[in-house]
Amino acid sequence: MPDISKTALAWTSLGVSIAALGLKYAAWRVTGSIALYSDAIETIINVVAALTGLWALHIASLPPDENHTYGHYKAEYLSAVAEGVLVLMTALAIGREAWIDWQHPSLPNAPLSGIALNGSAGVLNLAWALVLLRAGRTRRSPTLVAAGQHVMSDVWTTIGLVGGFILIPLTGWPWIDPLLAGLIALNVLRVGWGMMRESIAALMDEAPDPDTLEAIRQVIAASGHGAIEAHDLRARIVGAMAFVEFHLVVPGAMSVDAAHEICDRIEAALRARIGEALIHIHVEPDRKAKHCGIAIPP
Repeated sequence: MPDISKTALAWTSLGVSIAALGLKYAAWRVTGSIALYSDAIETIINVVAALTGLWALHIASLPPDENHTYGHYKAEYLSAVAEGVLVLMTALAIGREAWIDWQHPSLPNAPLSGIALNGSAGVLNLAWALVLLRAGRTRRSPTLVAAGQHVMSDVWTTIGLVGGFILIPLTGWPWIDPLLAGLIALNVLRVGWGMMRESIAALMDEAPDPDTLEAIRQVIAASGHGAIEAHDLRARIVGAMAFVEFHLVVPGAMSVDAAHEICDRIEAALRARIGEALIHIHVEPDRKAKHCGIAIPP
């Protein structure tokens, strides 16, 4: 069954994106501003990304099968990469519109009404981005984190847009409008590249951050009493699942039951520390010790 909490968040994200799109579309219609039009285009991508996220969360929640014996967790990273590609395409489209309008700038209509509508969408997005980022980090969900980062980038866009848009009626300078649209395109490009870089690194099984690796080493050393050492530690994080494997050296005369008990104790301690995990421990006799791994106190 799918993770109800994640699914509910994804559905709510879709609703928030549609509401924000409505406000930004209204802001563009009343002003005719190319900058507000660009902001509305970006929000369309939020709606598409929310739909993609729903698909990814459903696939990732499926249990392992004959063709995917390690589960479907990487579907979330595929969703994040797809969202990054959409964001990059959006940046190019916005940049094109900004360049066209730069050549023939015009003052927008009713700028204060546009500011009010766009600012309301920004407040809505800010509240929801904070919820998504917190939920994504708590659940170790790349889809929710990517969605939260995308929505937060939309918030910063809105802040800069509203701040710059206020200058248009004060100065009467029409070129501010396409300039703001160009800045939006650059910000969207930056966010999209960051999302793709992080997701591709995860798909390539990049090692966890040093703090996570150190936590794993500490747990093995603290809970492995009875063994001698652990070496050849490897780990990766895929969505909400951690994969950990290492060699555990035990006294050569130790029984299989005793060695198995140590492994069970280490596995339980690791899951208590890092959450859901698939752990593989290769038990070796003391003559296989390398004396360069994780020393286990007696």
